[in-house]
Amino acid sequence: MIELLDTHQHLLYRDSLTYAWADDLPALAERGFTVADYQALTADRAVAATIFMEVDADDYRAETRFVSELARKPGNKIIGLISSCRPEADVGFDAWLEECSSLPVVGYRRILHEVPDEMSRAETFRQNVRKMGRQGKVFDMVFRADQLGIAHDLAANCDDMTLVLDHCGVPDIASGEMEPWKSNISRIAQLPHVTGKLSGVLAYCAEGRASHEAVKPYIDHMIECFTPSRLVWGSDWPVVNLKSELPTWIDIFRELIAELSSSEQAAISNGNAQRIYGVTF
Repeated sequence: MIELLDTHQHLLYRDSLTYAWADDLPALAERGFTVADYQALTADRAVAATIFMEVDADDYRAETRFVSELARKPGNKIIGLISSCRPEADVGFDAWLEECSSLPVVGYRRILHEVPDEMSRAETFRQNVRKMGRQGKVFDMVFRADQLGIAHDLAANCDDMTLVLDHCGVPDIASGEMEPWKSNISRIAQLPHVTGKLSGVLAYCAEGRASHEAVKPYIDHMIECFTPSRLVWGSDWPVVNLKSELPTWIDIFRELIAELSSSEQAAISNGNAQRIYGVTF
C-alpha cells in the first residue's frame, strides 16, 4: 500500500486553545481532536506522516507555537506546519515570519473564503505573500469556487513561488453544477507554479450524499488539469466529519487514483508534497 503524507491535518486542542468558528458546528464543538485521535483513525491506513494545517484558532500565534511542540515529538509524525498569518497588515508581519523561521513551519495560509474579496487584491497582501516565497515557504490558498478568478490573479502576481489551491477550489458538489468551477480550474491550472490539493471535497456534498460517485467528476477534472505531478492529498480532518469520516475519505481517495500508474499514485500520495513543502519522512 502506497504511504500517504497528509498535507491538511487539523488538530483542535480545546484544553489549550479556543476555536470560536467551530463552536456552532455540532460535529466539531463537543470535543477536541488530537494527534492520538488521528492516529487511532489511521492506524491501518498507511499514513506515514502529516503536515499540520492551521485551523483558525482564536490566537493563531499560540496555535503555531503549541503545535510546534507537538511536532518535536517524533511519535506524533508531524513533519511540518502550515501556519496562519496576516499578510494584509505590515505591522508585526516580518516579526512573525522571523519567529516561524525557528519553528517547523513549511508554509502559511490565510483564510480567504470568509473575508472581503479585496483583501488578497491589495498590494500589501501580495508583497507579503512574496516575502514568504523568498524564504522558500509555500502559500496555501483557500478560495470558494466563485472566487477562483481572484485566486488566479493572486497566483499570477506571485509567480516566483509555489502556491497550493486547497480543497480543489471548493466546488459546489451539492448542487451538481460543475461550471464555472470547471473552467476556472482549467485556467488556474495553466499557472505552472500552482499545485492543486485533493482535500475537503466530501464536506461539499449534499447531506447523506458524500460518496465516491459524488466527488469523482471533480477529482478527475483536477487530475486532468494539474496532472499527477502537481497534486497533493489532504485529509481535512476533522472537518471531513461534517459529512463523512476520515477512514472513508482515505479509502475513496485511493479508489479515485487507482487507475493511475504506481508512480503517479505515489506522487500524489506523498512524493509531490515532500518536494513542494520541503519535508521527508
